[in-house]
Amino acid sequence: MHTRICDLLGIEFPIFAFSHCRDVVAAVSRAGGFGVFGALAFPPDQLEVELRWIDEHVGGKPYGVDVVMPEMYAGRDAGVLDKATFEGMIPEAHRRFVSQVLEKYNVPKLPEGEGAHEGLLGWIHDSARSQVDVALRHPAVKLLANALGTPPADVIEKVHAHGIQVAALCGAVQHARHQVEAGVDIVVAQGTEAGGHTGDVATMVLVPEVVDAVHPTPVLAAGGIGCGRQIAAALALGADGAWTGSIWLTTTESDLHPVAVQKVLRASSRDTVRSRALTGKPARQLRTAWTDAWDAADSPGALPMPLQFMLTVEAVSRIHRYAHVESSGAKELVGTPIGQIVGRMKDVRPVREVIYDMVEECVDALGRMGEMVSGSTP
Repeated sequence: MHTRICDLLGIEFPIFAFSHCRDVVAAVSRAGGFGVFGALAFPPDQLEVELRWIDEHVGGKPYGVDVVMPEMYAGRDAGVLDKATFEGMIPEAHRRFVSQVLEKYNVPKLPEGEGAHEGLLGWIHDSARSQVDVALRHPAVKLLANALGTPPADVIEKVHAHGIQVAALCGAVQHARHQVEAGVDIVVAQGTEAGGHTGDVATMVLVPEVVDAVHPTPVLAAGGIGCGRQIAAALALGADGAWTGSIWLTTTESDLHPVAVQKVLRASSRDTVRSRALTGKPARQLRTAWTDAWDAADSPGALPMPLQFMLTVEAVSRIHRYAHVESSGAKELVGTPIGQIVGRMKDVRPVREVIYDMVEECVDALGRMGEMVSGSTP
């Protein structure tokens, strides 16, 4: 399973694992893969705490950091940066709709003194640049990835000046070409099967298109990958490795909400939906009463990024806060970004076990293909 991406980043296996959970990131890198920490939910001071913890638990292995720097978002052209201005762009009708959904499912307000997560977070470039600066202070960080398109030129230049590779996710071949022209070192071709923000082209179609379009730039295949046979398929399509995410949500180390874990373990590959309800951009997630409400005929429709997340962040905090309360219907609303690989996620296992199972199955699959080519298959 050794590819050039292993030499580039100093890792044993070309298996990349995106997670917002620091325990998962550290465990993946310790096991020979490459953990990538999702920085979105963390203001700079808290991100520093998280990365310092990873540094202390990663066993000297490298890891990456993923930020969100969308090429387009509401208010960007006008230079909007402050939270208050963004808040003022949210229509009152949308606020009423959120309140009505919470009332319908009897979701209480947060206790006095308990606040929701910060609504703006790293959705805009100014905030994400601060996260980049934090990441660059950590020598074990060997990759900076942008989850939503091509990073700004000044960010690419700054990251390269620190000797760190830049990656970017894409869902279309023209976006991949643009990323490489801008100086991105690694392209992550993510098919529509993926969890979170994704386009509408399938992984099997997208990966070889991107590989051919950006050669010789390394490409990682993403979207619905969660086992060794799929990694072998990605390598056969010309990718240099696999970018995974959803599969880690049901590992022992994951911090996914327990109610969401149980939903995931029961779900089939058809129980996800690509919806704008989460952030305003199409994102695949577990189908719930919350996503159904936003897709219903009486919905006002999702707002553009970052307004949709800012609108719903307190509601999501309340939903998670009361998901275990029997008198509340909050559990019906609990969900998570997740890909179609959810149909294979039927038990909770340690990260190390998942990694080694992936490697063993991939090697077996590659061996079988080699036998087919050599004509030695019975």
